[in-house]
Amino acid sequence: MEKFQSILEGIDNVVWGPITLLLLVGTGIFLTVKLRFVPWKMLPSSLKAIVSPESRKTNGKKGEISPFSALMTALAGTIGTGNIVGVATAMVSGGPGALVWMWVAAAFGISTKYAECALAIKYRSTNEKGEVVGGPMYTIKNAFKHKGFAAFLAGAFALFTIFASFGIGNLSQANSISSSIDKTFSLPTWITGIILALLTGIIVFGGIKSISKVSSVLVPVMAVFYIVSGLVVICLNYKNIPAGLGTIFSMAFGGRAVAGGIAGAITASMMNSIKFGVARGVFSNEAGLGSAAITASSVSTDNHVEQGFINMCGTFIDTIIVCTITGLAIASSGVLGSVDDKGDFVSGSNLTISAFESALGKPGAIIVTIGILMFAFSTILGWEYQGEKALEYLFKKPFICYIYRVVFAVFVFVGSTVALDIAWTFSDIANGLMAIPNLISLLVLSGVIARDTKEYRRKAKQLK
Repeated sequence: MEKFQSILEGIDNVVWGPITLLLLVGTGIFLTVKLRFVPWKMLPSSLKAIVSPESRKTNGKKGEISPFSALMTALAGTIGTGNIVGVATAMVSGGPGALVWMWVAAAFGISTKYAECALAIKYRSTNEKGEVVGGPMYTIKNAFKHKGFAAFLAGAFALFTIFASFGIGNLSQANSISSSIDKTFSLPTWITGIILALLTGIIVFGGIKSISKVSSVLVPVMAVFYIVSGLVVICLNYKNIPAGLGTIFSMAFGGRAVAGGIAGAITASMMNSIKFGVARGVFSNEAGLGSAAITASSVSTDNHVEQGFINMCGTFIDTIIVCTITGLAIASSGVLGSVDDKGDFVSGSNLTISAFESALGKPGAIIVTIGILMFAFSTILGWEYQGEKALEYLFKKPFICYIYRVVFAVFVFVGSTVALDIAWTFSDIANGLMAIPNLISLLVLSGVIARDTKEYRRKAKQLK
């Protein structure tokens, strides 16, 4: 097992090397400038549009679900363990400064998320059952002029998406649920795995409408629940916030050791902070992966630019809000750098649980555990749909999708009992491979989305 883990880590270091990091953040920066910072300018009005009654209606437009449901289903796939476990893992592996690089990646990721979702809706198709389908694989297939290269790139994205659905969307999520429940309630991981697998199978066999109904209720409730609880922890530790913020920013731009609340010290270089901050940030908000674009394609809308603005809000909510709550709760609690009975750094869900426990006691552990359960389970549902649509693109056989649903549910059980490091490393690798073809397509089609955005803004001004 240790040899297998070392092999995975070697692959992970290659996949998440400087080139991938530069491509991810660089694409976001390029698109932000190319779009003349319009996504940033449109963020306030887009956030307002989310809560409007109009966003909950389909109005007979082409598509399967309402704009609100599309965003909530996309958020179901993004707001997951990355917001709780991923932040904690990044702050241990990359130092507290990793949080800053999560913010940086998210800021430019807003433009990336906007572009990939808008393009996916623009170039979506209809399958044999009359359902609207889309995503980067369809964007590449329908928009690229060189059909041979398009077929290769679209196929690669779909294949990597299937792998990612078992990593970021399954193994790591189930693992976080089972380990946190085991720590808090002493329930064996295999029991949790069986329950999760059964619930997953029941819901995903209902298709996108079943998944969106669950997501539309679960996502808003879980987000408000966790944000309010996190703010309480931060407020109770308010005296430590200045020191915590100082450590976060100082370690983001230079490596040094930071003492933990109990024992030990975490040392991280600036490159390590960037690597884990960007990697965990992408794991959390998925900007650049193209996964949210698959869900966005099912929305009922006649305007791909308008829905793109709504979907980009997912990156802001996911990382700038939820991940920040987790990061500040950990930084202000004094538990970062603490070690367990074996002398290893406390990391993952256990670190976030310890942070909440420091202010709220046992109820804090219960709050984090419930948060992980709701966040991660919704992610499992969202990613099942995304993986299934990628599989459908490759094989176009409905019965294969049904087999996928069964296998996916079984892997939820497997993920509940696999080692944490293996689950996270596999997820990182799948993420990196998935992002590459999607980012290439965004760069190639940047002129298209820039023109569409300019035209949308021009018409909007005329209407005013």
